[in-house]
Amino acid sequence: MSRIGKKPISIPSGVKFQLDKRKLNIQGPKGKLDLDVHPRMEVVIDEKHVEVKRPTNTRTDRMLHGLTRSLIQNMVVGVTEGYQKNLELEGVGFKASMKGKVLNLLLGYTHPIDYEVPVDVDVKCPTPTQISVSGVDKQKVGQVAAEIRRFHKPEPYKGKGVRYVGENIRRKQGKTVG
Repeated sequence: MSRIGKKPISIPSGVKFQLDKRKLNIQGPKGKLDLDVHPRMEVVIDEKHVEVKRPTNTRTDRMLHGLTRSLIQNMVVGVTEGYQKNLELEGVGFKASMKGKVLNLLLGYTHPIDYEVPVDVDVKCPTPTQISVSGVDKQKVGQVAAEIRRFHKPEPYKGKGVRYVGENIRRKQGKTVG
């Protein structure tokens, strides 16, 4: 059996599971999420645990088993705690600010960049050089953070750009006078 897939998922208090044919709905204090379960996987909901079972031991079933269990676990964490990614801007004149649901970025270009934030993701700018992306869905939070980072990736010579907090940028040596 899959090491990840065979672990049961404990249901925290305040989280409700509802399985309607192939559609799994999870509702918690932070919000609600839906998952279309693969037809080959079976989800069994008890009072305190959720288990994912697979029909055969083929390679695709083993892969789907672990994937389905991980997706459900991520949904449980999302509706109870939520997910957050933090970005920082480094460079002269690099700033970020929120105007309604639009993130305004000044990244050293001749024009400001306006990024329309999706509905179920929350973006905040605690300081002009920090961006905090949070939400219930792990995939959407990561996608929004990656899209913001993509506007100006950190370059290897001076380190200017948008980076994740704690990200290590490999620096290169500049030109030397011979």
